[in-house]
Amino acid sequence: MSVQERANRRAPRVVVLIRKGDMVRVISGRDRLAFAGKSARVLAVNRTAGTITVEHAQMIKKHTRRNPQKNVQGGVLDKEAPIRASNVMVVCPACERPTRIGHAERQEGGRKVRSRVCRRCKAPLDR
Repeated sequence: MSVQERANRRAPRVVVLIRKGDMVRVISGRDRLAFAGKSARVLAVNRTAGTITVEHAQMIKKHTRRNPQKNVQGGVLDKEAPIRASNVMVVCPACERPTRIGHAERQEGGRKVRSRVCRRCKAPLDR
């Protein structure tokens, strides 16, 4: 493999069915016990790395330098770090339990539309 071919290779894209704004529950990792019985909102999804950022989960300390031009005060900030998408489960808004994500097709305006549904109660997860 040449240097050019190696440079053009991409990392495989991980299938992440979770979207920004979904309510999720952490099921493994260091925040599992802190989130026992609680749900949190997804802030960001990185599909190439297969990670998501969950509100108030995986908190880290970020040391920042003062920057007067951008009006940034220096110091130690608490910030959410990304966690693997496999470590969380989507919480169904209808049955309010962690569930896997299924798909259902329905007709809308003469065309087929695929939407995400709860595997337990078949309620739609999309807004």
